[in-house]
Amino acid sequence: MQAFVAGATGETGRRIVQELVSRGIRVRALVRSRELAAQVLPPEAEIVVGDVLDPATLKTGMEGCTVVFCATGARPSWDPLQPYRVDYEGTKNLVNVAKAQGIQHFVLVSSLCVSQFFHPLNLFWLILVWKKQAEQYLQKSGLTYTIVRPGGLKNQDNEDGIVLSKADTLFEGSIPRTKVAQVAVESLFQPAAQNQIVEIVAKPDVAKQDWSTLFASLA
Repeated sequence: MQAFVAGATGETGRRIVQELVSRGIRVRALVRSRELAAQVLPPEAEIVVGDVLDPATLKTGMEGCTVVFCATGARPSWDPLQPYRVDYEGTKNLVNVAKAQGIQHFVLVSSLCVSQFFHPLNLFWLILVWKKQAEQYLQKSGLTYTIVRPGGLKNQDNEDGIVLSKADTLFEGSIPRTKVAQVAVESLFQPAAQNQIVEIVAKPDVAKQDWSTLFASLA
């Protein structure tokens, strides 16, 4: 297995890379800055400089890979087109190249509440709308996929238990990015996660469960 990770230097993407490396999975990390990658990514990761808006770099970087992780996301900006470009067009490019390359499993990190149009986050240039459109494009692609929808993202890890549920069943809560990375990577090994939307938060009053039990809730 070899993984291609888009958005690898982002706060969630770098944790996905670290989780993959810790499991002994070869990683090719798509980055825009080789200097930043050298600072935040483990040395085991192979660095590929490119951009999700440039399909040619995606094709080159994805060659030989078997699974893809998309952990990209538009940053706060005054540019009203950024969520459309990054969260929709960028993901669409990744899906198209992944399909052409025969990728076996595509994992997309999305967001809780993407199905709610009247959500405060959509004041940021309809960011949830474009994430939802990206999800639907992946679902229609014919690729085997897992869509991970985390709650509010925290950089600091904690001991809270993970709550994992089906699409459009969780509407509030938060989760450390480390746990998001763990769920995203584990979805490769859980048959119940194939072609599913997985919503996740973490809560202090929830007991820890093994992965098979957690993912069984999707059946």
